Formats: sequence, structure tokens, C-alpha cells
Amino acid sequence: MAKMLYSVSMSADGFIAGPGGDMQWLTDYLGPNPLVDDLIGDVGAILTGNRTFGGDDPYRDTPQEGEAFGGGWSGPQFVLAHKAPARPVPGVTFVHSISEAIEKSRAAAGDKYVNVLGANVARGLIEAQALDEVLTIITPVMLGDGVRLFDHPGGTQVKLERIRFSATEDAVNIWYRVKY
Repeated sequence: MAKMLYSVSMSADGFIAGPGGDMQWLTDYLGPNPLVDDLIGDVGAILTGNRTFGGDDPYRDTPQEGEAFGGGWSGPQFVLAHKAPARPVPGVTFVHSISEAIEKSRAAAGDKYVNVLGANVARGLIEAQALDEVLTIITPVMLGDGVRLFDHPGGTQVKLERIRFSATEDAVNIWYRVKY
């Protein structure tokens, strides 16, 4: 069965997007990362939130704009949204509940990973105890404001066990298993 992996680039102060969902800060840190290069082949499906799906793109104004992993991956994509757009989006299935998102994305991924994008989707998966792993790619920048890696009003503790660690010139990769 597919594992649910929340993989995300993050500033050193814990933000995955800048104010207003800005992702242009990430453009300077999209360099080679062997761990990410290896991960791409292990992803069977993508599950993203509607805000992330329709949001800013660090590849904006390049040929890779709108492409998963900058065009390095293709396959089934699922967007968790209250309603689907009027026009279908090729290769994208809109799902309306976290349980439907889990079921359909896992089935599509087979024995590979469901790569989870978006803090709200990750939080929903944690609440459903369905998130298996978290990969944080920490970049050498502080944003000071924006969308946090994990935000749970009122607080909650999610225990993680480190299973892998590596570094490149512009990133520190920490891969965790979620402990329920």
C-alpha cells in the first residue's frame, strides 16, 4: 500500500510559503538535490490542497511552470477542494473529503509514495492518522512570515522519528516517520 509523504521545502524559520502564499523565495534553492532526484521515481501520485494547486509557482515564467517537480514527474494528481473547477484539468482529479483523497490517491500510487503538498492537507492527514512520513528540505533563508510547515490552532504534538538525513550546499534534508 502507498505511503503518504508530506515533502516540503521550508525556510530555516519554519515557513513553506511566504506572505500571501509567495513561492518566489524558493527559486534560488531549486538546485541539485540527490535525495529529491531519487524521490521523484518513487512517487506514484500527488495529493495537494486547492490553495497550493492554484497558488504561486517557484518556476513561474519558465518552461517548467505548472509542472510537478519542475517537469521531472508526471502521473495522477489529486486536489482536495470543496468544488471542482468548471473546466476539467487534464490529469487532475478533484476530491472533496480527506477520506476520499486518501483512498483515491493511495490506489493510484500503488506501492509508491503519495507525495503530499500543502500544509492544510498534511494537517488533515495527521488528524486522520494517515500521514506516514515527512520530508523537510530546509533552505538557508528566513522569511519571517507566511505559511507554516505545520499549524494547529490551540497546539498539538506530533511525534516524529528521524529515518534519514542528508545535506547539499543549499539544503538540509530531514526525513521522518510519523509516530502515532
